[in-house]
Amino acid sequence: MPSATVRFRVAGHVLLCLALSGGLNAQSQRISSDLVAHEWGTFTSIAGRNGRAVRWMPLHGSTDLPRFVEHFIGTQFKIGLAGRIRMETPVLYFYSPHETTVSVKVGFSKGVITEWYPHASQVEPDPKKILDREALFRRHASGSIAWDSVTVSPNLGARFPGDEHLGDDGPPVDSSGDNQGNQYYAARETSAAPLLVKTVAGDQQEKFLFYRGVPTFSVPISASVAPQGQLHVTNLATEEIPSVILFERRGEKLGYHLGGSL
Repeated sequence: MPSATVRFRVAGHVLLCLALSGGLNAQSQRISSDLVAHEWGTFTSIAGRNGRAVRWMPLHGSTDLPRFVEHFIGTQFKIGLAGRIRMETPVLYFYSPHETTVSVKVGFSKGVITEWYPHASQVEPDPKKILDREALFRRHASGSIAWDSVTVSPNLGARFPGDEHLGDDGPPVDSSGDNQGNQYYAARETSAAPLLVKTVAGDQQEKFLFYRGVPTFSVPISASVAPQGQLHVTNLATEEIPSVILFERRGEKLGYHLGGSL
């Protein structure tokens, strides 16, 4: 019986905290009440024969990311990190008509942030205190990442990393000269305000705050495929799931079906 891959958005397992930050020039700084933060991303899990999520590892590392993106204990650590879910490419966009400085913290239930950019002020757990991959999940504690000074600058003449190295076909490439940023760079194509992040290495600019992670919390649904090909989805949580969408690909054809609530 084939297994099922499920992508979903989990409310309550990722907590975003924003705080307006006053600078040294607080009197001249304009704090906008029109600030909007928009998180976009997916969680991916793989269901076993019984429909429950299994611990799994990707076949490859983060080969789709530019080399300026930072990694938890290096680029190879995540390859052997088995979790029930992969938090795939969440990005935080900010919208404001005025320049506004905020501090941002993302809490991740029973998980660890594995990749991020710009440079973060703090990442928990501390990579220096993790001895091996199993020690990471024996903690059963929540992870987090924080940026203490993020300036939302709608009028900033931004120059993002990779802009100085343009490939022959147009898309930017990272500082190593390798054009491997198709998904990452495409995330900049929004009307969000550019960001200026103060770090220990100096100011960094980007169109969003980027992060990925791996958690061990249980998936609130099960998905199994019957011998006749039907997909059976069950809500394992105590609250109603308001809607589900089934995406199906057959060769080059892609379709979807709205399944209603569970």
